[in-house]
Amino acid sequence: MGLLGQMGDMYKLQKEAKKIKKELAKTHIFAEVKGVKVTVTAEQEVLAIEIQDEALLTVDNKSKLEKAILEATNKAFKKAQQIAAERMKSVMGGFPGMGGGA
Repeated sequence: MGLLGQMGDMYKLQKEAKKIKKELAKTHIFAEVKGVKVTVTAEQEVLAIEIQDEALLTVDNKSKLEKAILEATNKAFKKAQQIAAERMKSVMGGFPGMGGGA
């Protein structure tokens, strides 16, 4: 493949990656752990943290609440990473050295 062909492929790749990035920003992922629900985008931006179990809002449950928030956030981010990787894999798969293709 010539240089112009490679440049064209890179332009297409860049354009498709930007499109997927916009889609990921609109994709909301939810994770719930022990009465705490966290909502993130597939770009790993936290949108909301909801305390669904009001019993967690007492001083005695401070450490439980902190742990639940941490676990729910990490769970949501892990889901977001998996979704983003799968969507990007479809773009990168056709390019040698970027996930597949020959």
